[in-house]
Amino acid sequence: MKTLREAKIGDSVKVVKLHGEGAVKRRIMDMGITRGVEVYIRKVAPLGDPVEVTVRGYELSLRKADAEMIEIE
Repeated sequence: MKTLREAKIGDSVKVVKLHGEGAVKRRIMDMGITRGVEVYIRKVAPLGDPVEVTVRGYELSLRKADAEMIEIE
């Protein structure tokens, strides 16, 4: 199982599954990250937090903890 946090800069990945419970999972889905969507990794901050991605045509910053809940292929 590979997560969004493990993806490298410049990778384009597909979301397989969202882990997490309740409000956290709902917030990730509200940001447009759902199963089957393509995510492009734009930047990773020097300490790894946050991760900047492009999803559905807009840029989004995710915390490490949130990125670990997103399973990719």
